[in-house]
Amino acid sequence: MADTPKPASDGERITMTFIETTTTALLTLAIYSFLAGDNPFYKFVEHLLVGLTIGYTLVITIKSVIWPEAVLPITQGQFQTVVPLVLGGLILLRLVRRWAGWSRISLALVVGGGAGVAIPAMLKARVLDQMTATMAGVTSPAGWIILAGVLSTLTYFVFTRAHRGVWGTSARLGRYFMMVFFGATFAYTVMSRVALLIGRLEFLLGDWLGLLRS
Repeated sequence: MADTPKPASDGERITMTFIETTTTALLTLAIYSFLAGDNPFYKFVEHLLVGLTIGYTLVITIKSVIWPEAVLPITQGQFQTVVPLVLGGLILLRLVRRWAGWSRISLALVVGGGAGVAIPAMLKARVLDQMTATMAGVTSPAGWIILAGVLSTLTYFVFTRAHRGVWGTSARLGRYFMMVFFGATFAYTVMSRVALLIGRLEFLLGDWLGLLRS
């Protein structure tokens, strides 16, 4: 009978927690050191992040996709999976200049198949559904505002007609609607980044240095 692992003591758990917290805090400070200019600490963490991401993705891909979906079926006599396995391998030939042209076969299938699936889905989600939602909302004042924004924005992007008179007024109104949209989007982006910064500061000052008390 195999020996069961001995549970870690309280002191060992506290030590491991301290090491993990300190390591995370130092990596966080190294990332923010870029505010003072490019430096070796930032480059180290940047390379570490890219390396860990690639390694993790590679392991997950092999474990969750390549082995169960391609290799394992072949060992069970399902040889039809050889085709996608070979096509996937052809993409790697782009790393060899002499045989890089063979990778175009797989890339063409990926791009063509992806476009064939994405175009109808995007057309429905970005055009048809949007048109339906826009027209369905005209029963309320807010719906009329949305409809006016859509139509005036569309007129702004008609460059075959001079933006003068009523058409110019509509195009100018569309530009105002776009400025509101861009401003709201930028504000949302800034607030999300500020929220991330607050979370990191709470970690550094609270979990690491213990200066914050709940």
